[in-house]
Amino acid sequence: MQEKGTISIHTENIFPIIKKFLYSDNEIFLRELVSNAVDATQKIKRLATLGQYSGELGDVTLEVSFDEKKKTITISDKGLGMTAEEIKKYINQVAFSGAEEFVEKFKDAKDANEIIGKFGLGFYSAFMVADTVEINSLSYQEGAEAAKWTCDGSTTFEISASDKKERGTEITLFINKDSEEFLDKWKLQGILDKYCKFLPVPIKFGTKTESVEDGVDDKGEKKWTSVEVDNIINTTAPIWTKSPSDLKDEDYLNFYKQLYPMGEDPLFWIHLNVDYPFNLTGVLYFPKVKNEFELQKNKIKLFSRQVFITDEVKDIVPEFLMLLHGVIDSPDIPLNVSRSFLQADSNVKKINSYITKKVADKLSELYKKDRKAYEEKWNDIGLFVKYGMLSEEKFYEKGKDFTLLKNTNGDYFTLEEYREKVKATQTDKNEQVVYLYATDLEKQDGFIQSANKKDYDVLVMDSPIDSHFIQHMETKLEKTQLKRVDADVAEKLIQREDGYANLLTEDQSKTVKEIFEKAISNTNYTIEVEGLSPEESPVTITMDEFMRRMKEMAATGGGGMGFYGAMPDHYKVAVNGNHPVIDKLLKTEDEAEKARLAKQVFDLALLSQGLLTGKDLTAFVKRSVELI
Repeated sequence: MQEKGTISIHTENIFPIIKKFLYSDNEIFLRELVSNAVDATQKIKRLATLGQYSGELGDVTLEVSFDEKKKTITISDKGLGMTAEEIKKYINQVAFSGAEEFVEKFKDAKDANEIIGKFGLGFYSAFMVADTVEINSLSYQEGAEAAKWTCDGSTTFEISASDKKERGTEITLFINKDSEEFLDKWKLQGILDKYCKFLPVPIKFGTKTESVEDGVDDKGEKKWTSVEVDNIINTTAPIWTKSPSDLKDEDYLNFYKQLYPMGEDPLFWIHLNVDYPFNLTGVLYFPKVKNEFELQKNKIKLFSRQVFITDEVKDIVPEFLMLLHGVIDSPDIPLNVSRSFLQADSNVKKINSYITKKVADKLSELYKKDRKAYEEKWNDIGLFVKYGMLSEEKFYEKGKDFTLLKNTNGDYFTLEEYREKVKATQTDKNEQVVYLYATDLEKQDGFIQSANKKDYDVLVMDSPIDSHFIQHMETKLEKTQLKRVDADVAEKLIQREDGYANLLTEDQSKTVKEIFEKAISNTNYTIEVEGLSPEESPVTITMDEFMRRMKEMAATGGGGMGFYGAMPDHYKVAVNGNHPVIDKLLKTEDEAEKARLAKQVFDLALLSQGLLTGKDLTAFVKRSVELI
């Protein structure tokens, strides 16, 4: 058997196109060739099960090997194998049946994942790294002759008889000069670990040294000896392929450690297993998220039939679930999907909705089953749940029943429970229920204490997403307003008819205001003289709730808020007209002493807010010593 021929294409040579467009992602050649080999192996196992192959299956381990001197990489399987006719059909014709459409559609492609796999071109990804590719194959069919196919990256090929004796296919790549980096043990091991770690057929890549027990020594202690064993790079039956009823907690935890060797144990997990209306398996873990928001993303790995595809899963997994870790495997997601294709795919949208529902159901179940344990986990999962409430309406509808609010005493409430708790004491004259919150318990302690004296409750809102979550709550909760505890003096946080009257006359208030304006001399501070409790501070510095919130949202990436982020900080200075210090200030004759007293109480207010720094702080300390 000897034949030469031309691969039939009615358009320009496809190989330069493959090399040009796929070069940046050239490591996927190994994924494609190993996946094909696994496919051929799975098929022969299936035929044996159905009784359509009566020969001995034997050891079906795949082997990947390389020869640095000969500059070759070889992928060998013991699968179906191919006859010469099948090679011509599947390699020469089928792979190029869509060549014209391929060239037309992808001439502007930027991403290898837009191309490979769409037109049966998986095998041809070999030419990204090889000058010449050789296929040596013996079909499982009785009486079949072994055949060898050779192609040098042009449209010509050669088929001849082969002396191959074992069933299966061996593909040898003669690596080109630009791709010699792949003739390296650790480079290949890394690619195999990345793409092939969970394929369903054992894959051998060289050998490794292991220590095994070798009897006991004179003292009765175990002896160990080193042996060379096959380096099998994959786990053929990862936990997501098994039934949840066959798995223990330790299996899930061990698998998590396999995926993330350096990670802390997860809080809990969800085993996904659905076969209608689409196929989907996987395990999603809830990590300890805390506040390191960005560090957590891109930790979900997408597989298709146990072949790793990508960890860019943002179209399959809802945005708010990107903080989860784990794996998703679905044959219904087209292999080598490009992102633009993903967004248009109906299965992807269904999967997205299904995962959202499963996560909400799991959280609801945990909340109902053991509320105390759920509260203990809230510091870790609160950020994630709030993110979901913000970004997915369907999740909000379910999540409002298991979202918790925590107050400064460390007590937890659902949204409904909290409203019941505070509506009697924190409803203003306009019948708005006002929720007070703190973002920094240390810094805002004075304001929290003032609020507590009035029997007001204060929530803790200190996660990076809370400025957005607060805004969202106000749009969702009826007749509800949220104010940071330092947004105004305690008297005015919740506006009522029965506030304190200012004991100063209009002229006295005007005089006090002028003294403070002169002493402070800064247009970023607006001074107002107000009637407050004599027990409150003589001066309180606050920032308007709306302005501060806009600035915080700008800082955490709030769309369209950049304008506020660029504005200078502006504060309100509330001077307590009913405080004895203000009375003392009015009675002081010496103008310099008045200014010094005003500056002192103003600096004390700054100090309580952590706003007194640099030269101003030094001057304050010096002045305080003089006053003593």
